[in-house]
Amino acid sequence: MAQRVVKIGMMSFAHMHAGSYAHSIVSRPDLELVGIADHDKLRAEATAKQFETKAFESYEALLSAPGLDAVVICPENRRHRELTEMAAKAGKHILCEKPLATTVSDAEVMIAACKSAGVQLMTAFPCRYAPVMQRLKAAIDTGSVGNILAMRGTNRGRNPGGWFIDQAESGGGATIDHTVHVTDLMRWMLKDEVKEVYCEMSNGISHADFDDVGFLSLTFQKGVFGTLDASWSRPKSYPTWGDVTMEVVTDTGTITMDMFSQNLVLFSDKTNSVSWHNWGSSSDDAMVGAFAKAVAEGSPVPITGEDGLRAAEVAIAAYHSAEAKAPITLR
Repeated sequence: MAQRVVKIGMMSFAHMHAGSYAHSIVSRPDLELVGIADHDKLRAEATAKQFETKAFESYEALLSAPGLDAVVICPENRRHRELTEMAAKAGKHILCEKPLATTVSDAEVMIAACKSAGVQLMTAFPCRYAPVMQRLKAAIDTGSVGNILAMRGTNRGRNPGGWFIDQAESGGGATIDHTVHVTDLMRWMLKDEVKEVYCEMSNGISHADFDDVGFLSLTFQKGVFGTLDASWSRPKSYPTWGDVTMEVVTDTGTITMDMFSQNLVLFSDKTNSVSWHNWGSSSDDAMVGAFAKAVAEGSPVPITGEDGLRAAEVAIAAYHSAEAKAPITLR
């Protein structure tokens, strides 16, 4: 039986992850990149040329393309709801960049719109597909590492600038950008939800009107305690963009995970700098493949809109906590 080719369109390249997702689509035999639409027409034309596909004049035109099955949504955070509702109305399955939305109500509307339209909504959490994270999750699921007592996670990177530091476009700063990935991993490992969030944040690195450091304390419903450093604390000269790490304390010992420790060190005379280049399996590619498989088979997506909502709730609660200088209890 011939393999079904899933036809996917890209809705915006505003987010830096869009390029990696598009590369996966054009590299996989089970996928076809139908084209690209963007509210920035010049960006649409440039990326379409880069990936040898068609630049559509509007999102509506892309959604009307013959045979289109699904879309990947990667605009500024505030546009997630608008484009998701548009794609759902057109009957297209959706892979949406994180954070799912900048408000809880927007995320809830997105989920409801997809359910009403009978389409799937998957949140882009590629960290679940990192091989080292898969091994950690498997060890936890088998019970071989004991019962989890506490966790310490980090997602520390460079300040990306641009719309990421425009709070009207992004919904915040480092905290909303970097809380959701590790929160999702903690939820996934524990099969539990965050009950309470306490956060202290600052702008002490950039001294601007956005947060560049957020430090969260999370209490889960079953009593496990976690901390998370969600920051843009890496300087421009740092060898790589950042990290995702996890330390899991159990009743039998401690297990640690460093997601991007597999790298080559490049000493460049051209740039007069040292940089780290990751090697090994692509978690982005594995995530895109999982989304395509669900679309092709009509099976449930492995990371749902509800997963995206729960992680976003924690990030949004962190801002309320920092403002109130007190813990916030989630619903």
